[in-house]
Amino acid sequence: MCGYRPYVRSNRFSFGRGGGRQMPVAPPPTPEPDGYPGGYDDQPGHTRAFGVQVPDELPGEPSYAPYPSYPSSNGAAADTGAGDTMHVTTYRAGTAHPQVSAARLAWRPLLAGVFQHPHRTFAQMRGHQVWAVAAIVSAVYGALAVFGFGATRDSVLNSTFSLALTYVLSSAVGMVIAGVMFGGVTHVLGRRLGGDGAWAPTIGFAMIISCVTDAPRLLFSLFLPSDNGFVQLLGWATWLYCAWLLTAMVRQLHDLPWGKAAGAASIQLILLLVVIKLPILG
Repeated sequence: MCGYRPYVRSNRFSFGRGGGRQMPVAPPPTPEPDGYPGGYDDQPGHTRAFGVQVPDELPGEPSYAPYPSYPSSNGAAADTGAGDTMHVTTYRAGTAHPQVSAARLAWRPLLAGVFQHPHRTFAQMRGHQVWAVAAIVSAVYGALAVFGFGATRDSVLNSTFSLALTYVLSSAVGMVIAGVMFGGVTHVLGRRLGGDGAWAPTIGFAMIISCVTDAPRLLFSLFLPSDNGFVQLLGWATWLYCAWLLTAMVRQLHDLPWGKAAGAASIQLILLLVVIKLPILG
């Protein structure tokens, strides 16, 4: 009869058809509520064990899958039934999740993924910086924001070309700087609340989310008065959507529960409301 014995945890791979050195592992703890195996623990630096299915012939990167079976009693890796060998890797908070591809996304799938499947996108990009996309999105938003205020729009349109260009460029640069500062606050709060995420993706995604979620309101404000009822309603709705996305981003990148993630994003949301939203919504 095959019994199950506890083993020590390892983060090493061994490849081949059941050959090579096999590092035994501990049995997986109770799965966490959101579907990730290995249990949930938001303490910095904690690890979780995952089964890794490695094909006999490796054309590229190994594919990852949840535990399909436990190690056998002789200490060898379990057979998945398809000629592949089960091995174990570990996941440390703040690094690429072993069950999500760690390939870096190009700018188009990145922006689309933030809104179509945000959790998967944040998990996949947790180990990658997004400075280029964040800076471009923030600069474009800042340049267009000049025309979103009635009085400012009239001043720019009635001024000389050089002065109008100065207004637009100053607003673009100012928005990038403000985005870095606001995102930095969110990152620091996330770490203080027990998160272990990297600062570059946190700040970059915070900049992207803040600007892109307000794009619908900004688009209509280019043609409608800022006190228009539809523009103001759209502004409040997009701010609430920004709050949800920021919270989801902090939760995924810093491995925090929803409550702590919302607390980490709260200061940036207040700053966005006071500095950008209220001058228009008021």
